[in-house]
Amino acid sequence: MNRFERSFGFKGEAKLRYLDGEVQVITPGEFVRCAVTGQTIPLDELRYWSVALQEPYADATSSLKRVRETAGNAKSA
Repeated sequence: MNRFERSFGFKGEAKLRYLDGEVQVITPGEFVRCAVTGQTIPLDELRYWSVALQEPYADATSSLKRVRETAGNAKSA
């Protein structure tokens, strides 16, 4: 998302596609919700997400928690 897109003033939760090193806006908005904590994350502060799980995280701790939760599932698949 760039500065131009933010200037339109989209309100509410955004829907994103999480890619390697970037995100693609599906539905414009101001924030996404952390998949682990439920905390709102302003789009300009989004730094952590999973491409495989297509979900955002508020911080590195939340990201690591999800990795640990899903690691067992990946090994048994």
